[in-house]
Amino acid sequence: MNYIVLDLEWNQSAKGKKYTLPGMPFEIIQMGAVKLDNKFDVIDEFDRLVCPQVYPVLHSVCGEVTGITQEMLADGEHFVDTALDFLEWCGQDYIFCTWGSTDLVELQRNLNHYAIEAEFPMPFLFYDVQKLYSLCFLNGKERPALQTAIEQRGIAEKEQYHMALSDARYTAQLMKLLDFEKVRAFYSIDTYRVPKRRKDEICMNFGNYSKYISRVFDTREKAANDRRVRSCNCFLCGKPMERKIKWFATNGKTYYGLFFCEEHGLIKGRFKIKHTDDEQYYAVKILKRTDDAGAEKLHARQLQEREHRRQRRLNKQE
Repeated sequence: MNYIVLDLEWNQSAKGKKYTLPGMPFEIIQMGAVKLDNKFDVIDEFDRLVCPQVYPVLHSVCGEVTGITQEMLADGEHFVDTALDFLEWCGQDYIFCTWGSTDLVELQRNLNHYAIEAEFPMPFLFYDVQKLYSLCFLNGKERPALQTAIEQRGIAEKEQYHMALSDARYTAQLMKLLDFEKVRAFYSIDTYRVPKRRKDEICMNFGNYSKYISRVFDTREKAANDRRVRSCNCFLCGKPMERKIKWFATNGKTYYGLFFCEEHGLIKGRFKIKHTDDEQYYAVKILKRTDDAGAEKLHARQLQEREHRRQRRLNKQE
């Protein structure tokens, strides 16, 4: 299997959000990718400038960050030609690797805008190299900028940042340094496309935690109150767990809970309610083993949220 290390640069409405096309906030203006073999050696590269059609005027910030000019874009290809060439270039047996999780979302939005069908799998798994880098070299929670990671590892900075191919090359160099056997199992799951039916819902076990992605619902409330979203079976043995702290919300989008499995001990849970481009809602739930210290932090969070709600009620009464 090959690894496609992808990086994109995009433009947005130069006239402000009011003129942003629904479902297409960013238009790709540059695609860069590096193809690696199973030893993480470079075997090919892809580099294209794209002439924007939706937002033809280059936003000033995009130009400043990337160094791309309006004149350069005028000589670019149409996105359809670039995208079809890119998908053919990727081949058959590969997995995407990106720095962060946004590139594949914007790629699919642009493909969808031009009605280009890509045979991406479902679930759509990829490697978020930023996350893998943190797991290997940091605490697993930090998400450093690409340039920061390059400087931390002492890699020669021979190319400009925020150019698609250059950033893809930098990302590929960092992949070469990872203890990949340590992080190979830690796929990320793209959620631009989410399950439509209950039977297609996604649940993946990563050893010390699990991730569940629900089907879509037509309201946020239905997603948050769904029985399977709120279920609390142990992700390691599948048995029902005792509720130590029932699900509670810290805002309208994130819920927390604490549970106890007789075999595997304390398990903390978190789920977020997210929405799709067509205003449907779904839940992403993570269950993870924890200890007494983690349980105390969660209990403190619950008490803090109760106090916030009490203060809000008092403020309304005044």
